[in-house]
Amino acid sequence: MNTLSYKTRSVSKEDEPKKWYVVDAQDMIVGRLATSIANVLRGKHKPSYTPHADTGDYVIVLNADKVRFTGNKLEGKTYLRYTGYTGGLRSRTAREMFEKKPLDVMEKAVRGMLPKTKLGRAQLKKLFLYTGSTHPHGAQKPEEFKF
Repeated sequence: MNTLSYKTRSVSKEDEPKKWYVVDAQDMIVGRLATSIANVLRGKHKPSYTPHADTGDYVIVLNADKVRFTGNKLEGKTYLRYTGYTGGLRSRTAREMFEKKPLDVMEKAVRGMLPKTKLGRAQLKKLFLYTGSTHPHGAQKPEEFKF
């Protein structure tokens, strides 16, 4: 009889220390960057990943307005939203989104890759997007995250 006990350790959000990472998004592809950011926000890059707990880290994205699409997605990709009124379906192309709200492109891409629950909304709050190359989170000592 083996006396060793192998048990799966379930981590709570209080047990796991949170880190801060900074990413320079200049000339990176939107979808590929969004999947990597979503994995860090969820905590899938850690060996202690727990699906039901918020064990992810904070992510600061710099130059989020300088990301790019591949192929013909700038003209062909449409973002839909509904106003709440009858016939209120509105659509914008990716080019129009870049002109009017450049940070929303990256936020919508990451949001679509997170769970559609309370946990996903809590994980999205750990994402900080900035258009320039500076950020106000210097006190948290963020590390560079290479994708």
